[in-house]
Amino acid sequence: MADKKSYRLEIPSSQNYLAEADRFLESHLKEHGIDDDSIADLAISATELINNAIIHGNKSDPHKIVTIELEFSDKHLSISITDQGQGFKPENIPSPISDDNIMKEAGRGIFIVRSLVDDLQFEEPPEGGTRMIIIKKLAS
Repeated sequence: MADKKSYRLEIPSSQNYLAEADRFLESHLKEHGIDDDSIADLAISATELINNAIIHGNKSDPHKIVTIELEFSDKHLSISITDQGQGFKPENIPSPISDDNIMKEAGRGIFIVRSLVDDLQFEEPPEGGTRMIIIKKLAS
């Protein structure tokens, strides 16, 4: 099996740490030779999910942590963002492109992330919270 390389960052649930998370992601993505367009898409996607974890998951409680994990393998990279909130059902998020929601300013984040990455998965870790996993396929 191919070698996997992984990195981890934990930040308090405050938007003041978004820049630190962005630097963490961008530096490791560049280090692994990810192209600039993909870095931009992944940075937008990860920032959106980290923001959701801080605001919606952890309710901006500075005592709760958001964990960001980055894993590289030969075929793909994954970015997982885990909060310590109550969890949610992604299938219950209304579509931002339905007639009822088309003019609303909020509720577009997950929709946008899905359009920028190869896959977006949701898990409920045994310790609680929500884990959102971005998957990006790498060229062979």
